[in-house]
Amino acid sequence: MSQDFLPIKGYDHVEFYVGNAKQAAHFFDKTFGFRPLAKRGLETGSRDLASYVMEQGKVRFVFTSAYGPDSEVARHCALHGDGVKAIALEVPDARSAIREAKARGATVLKPTTAATDEHGELVTCEIKYAGDTIFRFVERKNYKGPFAPGYRAITAHGSPPVGLAAIDHIVTNVHLGEMNFWARWYEEVLGFKNLLSFTDKDISTEYSALMSKVMENGTGKCKFPINEPAEGKKKSQIDEYLDYYRGPGVQHIAMNTADICQTVRELRERDIDFLRVPDSYYDYQKDRVGQIAEEWNQLRELGILVDRDDDGYLLQIFTAPVQDRPTLFFEVIERHGSRGFGLGNFKALFVSIEHEQALRGNL
Repeated sequence: MSQDFLPIKGYDHVEFYVGNAKQAAHFFDKTFGFRPLAKRGLETGSRDLASYVMEQGKVRFVFTSAYGPDSEVARHCALHGDGVKAIALEVPDARSAIREAKARGATVLKPTTAATDEHGELVTCEIKYAGDTIFRFVERKNYKGPFAPGYRAITAHGSPPVGLAAIDHIVTNVHLGEMNFWARWYEEVLGFKNLLSFTDKDISTEYSALMSKVMENGTGKCKFPINEPAEGKKKSQIDEYLDYYRGPGVQHIAMNTADICQTVRELRERDIDFLRVPDSYYDYQKDRVGQIAEEWNQLRELGILVDRDDDGYLLQIFTAPVQDRPTLFFEVIERHGSRGFGLGNFKALFVSIEHEQALRGNL
């Protein structure tokens, strides 16, 4: 077995650049049940940026906004709208991680930086990814604070959680012809492998199609599907994203739950909108998927999708975009052995997404 030259402990956090960090944090508290963890701003000595750190299970989101227009954050939001800026991975040794990534062709945006406070030392560094998105390596072994130096803990309890436990995978959309480039980049720069590949024959309808490759690190803890549009009669969901995000970026973040029915029921009560497949979907899925522990009537009521592969089955559902631009959305997923991504649901999902596109006048 080849040595893992860039070991990764798991997802550390995802940072979003948003127009108003306080309001974004409030939204994810009241709807998705994320607990306020820490913040930085004027009162902590940050004169340019405000950030709120929100947590649920092992999922940690950071929402950052600018105090003025002359800022990378403000320019990012003007171009892309609210969206993911940084995917942060926890590593045992940030200095080794950036050295290995650079030697294999990564573009270093921020060299290794050590920040300290009374809680210890946090080491970070950053490399360029697709579009304006970056990867951030975080070394926490000598840091015991709530999040990072420059942040103070928030004592507010927040709304009750909805059962989200961990990040399952993070999906990136890229332009036609770029998927294979970024798949090779994952292999060469980060040491990932190609777990699955989907062609336009796997993911298509009468009108549109996409292609996808799923990249996975050596331990299987971090998975990154990469989507690109395929030729079709009409504009695909990937094309729509690229148009409104003004380039490549993170399309959706999938989060695990141990009880998807309870999680979705709670999210619906908090006014989270989900994509809905036709009821006829459930008529043929029951025979195709076979025996599962959940009640089919409950899945139909909540709009939860089911798929099975050689390793088991999974349940999944997708939110509508969580901002005005039809860009970023979220997936809730519960796995029962399956390591797949719901191939059997792609056709039904695409029809549902195309219906939403048509309502927006973008199909």
